[in-house]
Amino acid sequence: MNEYAIVSLVALGGFLILALSALRARQMDFKRGAILAGAWIVIFAVVAILTSTLMAA
Repeated sequence: MNEYAIVSLVALGGFLILALSALRARQMDFKRGAILAGAWIVIFAVVAILTSTLMAA
């Protein structure tokens, strides 16, 4: 693991902390947060699949 990967992991951890603190500030329960997280994962997956298939064509 090089220094760039370590910096990326630290930044990713910071982003996760920011996102979780924003959800707590809105007093969102776990079920609603999990549903929103799942929706975002699906959105990013669809965009990734579309861009990879369009770039391959």
